[in-house]
Amino acid sequence: MYKKQMTLQRITCYLLIAAAVLVFVYSLGFATDLYDSLSFFANFKETHRNYVEGAKLYLDIQPFNTELTVTGIVLILSALSLFIFRTNERRKYYIANYITIGVNTVLNVLVSFWSLTNVLEYRKQFKAVDFEKLKVVAEKYDVHYTESTFWFDASYVVFGILLAATVLSLINLALKVIMMNSERKLINKGKEA
Repeated sequence: MYKKQMTLQRITCYLLIAAAVLVFVYSLGFATDLYDSLSFFANFKETHRNYVEGAKLYLDIQPFNTELTVTGIVLILSALSLFIFRTNERRKYYIANYITIGVNTVLNVLVSFWSLTNVLEYRKQFKAVDFEKLKVVAEKYDVHYTESTFWFDASYVVFGILLAATVLSLINLALKVIMMNSERKLINKGKEA
């Protein structure tokens, strides 16, 4: 059982860093379709005859996209702290290991909730874009046209993986505590004998 728990411990730490990197990569591609199809029209004034209702979403989403990228970097650094404090290989956890797991757990849950809330709101705004007008104007200016919500929908997978890795780290922590307690009992029995 001990070797299996240690293997799970290593896998969990690597999964957490992989999930954090996935969030960062997702943030880099998040506004790609919006850039390709809406950025050209986002600066048009409402009085411009080729103004597309809802195209301003591209400008509105930029602060969130920047924050998501910075958050991805923070998640990576937080996951790296697991390796700095050797959470991936320690036989016995110390206070720093509990703190890093706790910080990672809280951060991952908060980031997932914050990100999904914002992504769903921006998805709703994207669906409100005047796609009929956008298609006509995009063809006129030879601009990429898409109605795809792929990057919005991918958030479920990205943050689902992040949350699954977080749950796995909590399961690993529970198993680690059980293993440490049983090891302590065996040592105490050995001392008594």
